[in-house]
Amino acid sequence: MSPATQRSAQAPQPGKPAAGQSTVTGRFPVVDVQPSVDCGRFPAKGAVGETITISATVFREGHDAVGANVVLTPPAATTRAGRTSKASPRPDWVPMRLVSAGFDRWEAQVTPTLEGDWTFTVQAWDHPLATWFHDAQIKVPAGIDVELVLEEGARLFEQAAAQAPKGSERATLARVAVALRDTSWPDLARLSVATAADVTALVDRYPLRRLVTTSQALTLRVERRRAMFGSWYEMFPRSEGAVVDGADAAVSGTFSTAAQRLPAVAAMGFDVVYLPPIHPIGRTFRKGPNNTLDPGPNAPGVPWAVGSAEGGHDAIHPDLGSLDDFDAFVARAAELGMEVALDFALQASPDHPWVNEHPQWFTTRADGTIAYAENPPKKYQDIYPINFDNDPEGIYAESLRLLRHWMAHGVRIFRVDNPHTKPVAFWERLLGEVRRTDPDVLFLAEAFTRPPMMRQLAKVGFHQSYSYFTWRTGKVELTDYLTELSTQTAPYMRPNFFVNTPDILHTFLQYGGPPAFKIRAVLASMLAPSWGVYAGYELYEHVAVRPGSEEYLDSEKYQFRPRDWDGALAEGRSLAPYLTMLNETRRAHPALQELRNLHFHHVENDDVLAFSKRTVAEGRDDVVIVVVNLDPHGARETVVNLDLPALGIPWGDSFSVHDVVSGNTWLWGARNYVRLDPFVEPAHILLVRQTAPR
Repeated sequence: MSPATQRSAQAPQPGKPAAGQSTVTGRFPVVDVQPSVDCGRFPAKGAVGETITISATVFREGHDAVGANVVLTPPAATTRAGRTSKASPRPDWVPMRLVSAGFDRWEAQVTPTLEGDWTFTVQAWDHPLATWFHDAQIKVPAGIDVELVLEEGARLFEQAAAQAPKGSERATLARVAVALRDTSWPDLARLSVATAADVTALVDRYPLRRLVTTSQALTLRVERRRAMFGSWYEMFPRSEGAVVDGADAAVSGTFSTAAQRLPAVAAMGFDVVYLPPIHPIGRTFRKGPNNTLDPGPNAPGVPWAVGSAEGGHDAIHPDLGSLDDFDAFVARAAELGMEVALDFALQASPDHPWVNEHPQWFTTRADGTIAYAENPPKKYQDIYPINFDNDPEGIYAESLRLLRHWMAHGVRIFRVDNPHTKPVAFWERLLGEVRRTDPDVLFLAEAFTRPPMMRQLAKVGFHQSYSYFTWRTGKVELTDYLTELSTQTAPYMRPNFFVNTPDILHTFLQYGGPPAFKIRAVLASMLAPSWGVYAGYELYEHVAVRPGSEEYLDSEKYQFRPRDWDGALAEGRSLAPYLTMLNETRRAHPALQELRNLHFHHVENDDVLAFSKRTVAEGRDDVVIVVVNLDPHGARETVVNLDLPALGIPWGDSFSVHDVVSGNTWLWGARNYVRLDPFVEPAHILLVRQTAPR
């Protein structure tokens, strides 16, 4: 079946359940309908244009045939005034195919084209024509009850013709009934009319359905494309254009100087520019360079220590400019085809106006002091966490006000800092209210935490989630984790693979040299539809503050960090051209814009990973194969064993592959020798161009 759905005008109408039918099981069991999140308590997620598999286990008693289909109902139409149309949305009827006869598993692919909450059900039904086909092709050649069998078939085809649309389809089915009764023809010739390919195709398209059983309705929440696919670039505006002259003088960059960096970011193919908090920063317990407690007179402070006498979460740090300057920055990004994502950090510095205006929002210790944030052994003396059990209504109202404030200034994406330290019910309510009025606004959960919390945040409304990718570097752990993400949690959790963050400089990057930066960029950009880099990655910044730490030396969290982007590019010390190639490949190939189509292939070397993605888009079969040497320190050679049917290629065929990295083209088959030297190039990104005849 094509991923495209069939309109209900071409579909048979549901039948009525038989008298006395069970209200639980129905006439035919339809069980384990997927995607389903917590038995339908939360909606499954999709994005516009994403191909989603709907599956179920469908079976019946005895040996008669059963059929199945999906009924997919789009969201109700809304007017420009936001009112819901009174007209019922027109459902799509999508045939399902049996994919595992031994386990009675059926599935269909659907591709929603509209944002909103869709509903879907799976229907099972008696398929009398399929039963007849099976029996007739045994009995007629054997001469068993020939006339009776053909007459039964003729009656079934008359019924099928009666329900088919008027026109050639109905006429064709009716002619079959006449042919089955024509005793002037040989018996096998009469049967062959019914089993002709064009006839069986019509039967598949307009099946004769009896005793229809319909499953429980489930919700599929379809969101805008950016919820699934995008390339993120994190930058500190204060570092762009900053002037640093030793420890005695430092001048912050501004939104105006940061805007000058945007064309280069856009040229690398990034879609989202993510900004850490842009608000005034407290002075009490301000941190100095490398997280010291002695800031000195020119330390700019940590952006996540939000709030000072200049204002709180709805204010702009005066060094960055004005609100008008921020608006101009957002507008410039939009001109370049990028969105601005803003950090939403619900916490406060000791100098935040909330501390005096709403002291009940914080936790007071026995000695009367307000508790600062801790994650032992880490201490954040410059940050007060919010106690969400004190005045929850007031905190909720203020949070919603802040989001709407920045939404009004063009922010439609928020990266939420540490959402796992706030109540899940709070996020469910807050994100639900934003979705009700502004469904295009997206939220990324920065929750490097235990799986149950990370998953629950995704279920209650976060559109994307940070993941454990940063710490998955080996073949087995990558394969296991990506299999989990692309199957088990895919109906509700979308990962965003950041290769680094201001907090995370993995040892793989610290000691792997430039090859390590290429390897991680290839993995993140090719495995996940959404991925991101933190500024400095393209300059191979890799020095940690101390051995065993994931903190950067001279971290940008604590000081200005201006960089010579143009000089590095001119001298060949920049990864920017490589990142550009990766993002251009992602944009050109729809297969790389999805997650659920990921397939791993067997490689005879534990340091080499091979995977593919395949999708059908605009009538084109798009297939990409990626082979990566995971060891940045040495060359690896091995044999890649491809699962050809997963690529849409029959066993035994050969086909052409074009490597977008090197520009080479080879003829591949099921077994292929590869040698990848990380100091030359650690990866192949192969486009399957054509299938050669056998």
